[in-house]
Amino acid sequence: MDTTSQEYKRECLWRAPEILRGNAPSRGTREGDIYSFAIVLSEIVTRSSPYEHEADYLTLDEILERLKRGGEHEFRPSADVPANLSEFRALMTSCWGEDSRTRPTVVWVKKQLKGMAAKCGQSANFLDNLLRRMELYASNLEKMVEEKTEELAEEKKKADALLYEILPRGIADRLKRGLAVEAEHYECVTIYFSDIVGFTELSSTSTAMEVVDLLNDLYSTFDATLEGFDVYKIETIGDAYMVVSGLPHRNGNLHAQQIARVSLALRDVISVFKIRHRPKEKLQLRIGLHSGSVCAGVVGRKMPRYCLFGDTVNTASRMESNGEGTRRTMKIHMSGKTCELLQTFGTFDIATRGEVIIKGKGLMTTYWLLGEKKQRAAYP
Repeated sequence: MDTTSQEYKRECLWRAPEILRGNAPSRGTREGDIYSFAIVLSEIVTRSSPYEHEADYLTLDEILERLKRGGEHEFRPSADVPANLSEFRALMTSCWGEDSRTRPTVVWVKKQLKGMAAKCGQSANFLDNLLRRMELYASNLEKMVEEKTEELAEEKKKADALLYEILPRGIADRLKRGLAVEAEHYECVTIYFSDIVGFTELSSTSTAMEVVDLLNDLYSTFDATLEGFDVYKIETIGDAYMVVSGLPHRNGNLHAQQIARVSLALRDVISVFKIRHRPKEKLQLRIGLHSGSVCAGVVGRKMPRYCLFGDTVNTASRMESNGEGTRRTMKIHMSGKTCELLQTFGTFDIATRGEVIIKGKGLMTTYWLLGEKKQRAAYP
C-alpha cells in the first residue's frame, strides 16, 4: 500500500508508537496488539473513530507526528469513561502506555475485565453492554475482513486472468511461485504469420490515433476468432500477427490442421472487416504458414514475453513476405512441410505454386492453401 495515502495513514492510528517510529517490527508485536486493543476500547466507549475529537483541530499528519514524538505527556485519543468505572480507564491507560514493556498481557487484561464485571454492582449493566459491544465489534471486524478477503480474491482472479492472456498458464503459475522457467524444445509445430498489405501507405495518410484504433479493432476481431481453435497467439508487432499451434501443449500433427483452419477463418474475417475511419476501403492480408521445430521460452523479467526461436520462425515469416494479398487474390502461402502434413487429413484444397526463391533458403517449392472441402469446412 502507498505509505503516503490517507488510507494508510488512518490505519496507522491503531499502531503502537514504537512501530510508527520503526523501533519494532512493522508486522506487529504482542505489546503492539495490546496497544491496538486499548484504541479499540476507546472506540467502543466513544462510539466513534479514534482521535475523532482531536481531528477537529489537528490534521492526520499532525496526529501521527505527535504519536511518534511521544515524551513525558503521551498523546492518546480522548475517551470519557464514567467515574464509577475508574478501573476500566486504568486498564485502557495501562494498555496504551508509552513504554511497551509495562503494558499488560492478554491473560491479565482478561482477568481484569472479569474482575470488573464481578464487582461493578450498579454499573454491571454498563460493563455488560460494553462487553457485548466488543463482541459486536469483533463480529463486524470479522465480517469486514471476510468482505475484504472476497474482494482481494476477486481482484486476484482478474489479475490472474490478465496474466494468463499474456503467458501460458503453466508458465505463469511457475513465475508466480518464483520458480525458474526452462526453455523447451518442440519437435514440430505450425506457425502462422500475416501482415496488412499496404500498411505503410495507409499509416502515412492516417493519424496516429486512427492507426491505433484500426489495429486494435482488427486484432481484437482476430483474437476473438481464435477462440475454439487449439492455437496460441504469440504476439503482434505493428501490423504483423503471429499464431502457433502445437505448443505450449503438444497435439500430435493436429497443429497443421488447426493453423490451416485459423488461416481460412481469418481470411474470411478480413474480407468483411470495416476500417473505422475509411469504411469504403477493404484490407488485404499476406498470410504465410510453415511447420518445423522451435525452441520456446520466457524472455525478460519486466514485462516477460513468451517467444519462439529457430529457423522455423524465420521460414514462416518468409512464407508470409513472399505471399500474395491483392484485392483479387488473397492466398495463403505455405511451405512443403506444412503441405505434407495437411495432405494427411484429406480435407484441404491445395494448389502448387511452384519454385520460389526464398531469401536465406534458396529455391523452394511452395503451395497455396485455397480452402477446405465443404463437408468439413466448419470451424474449428
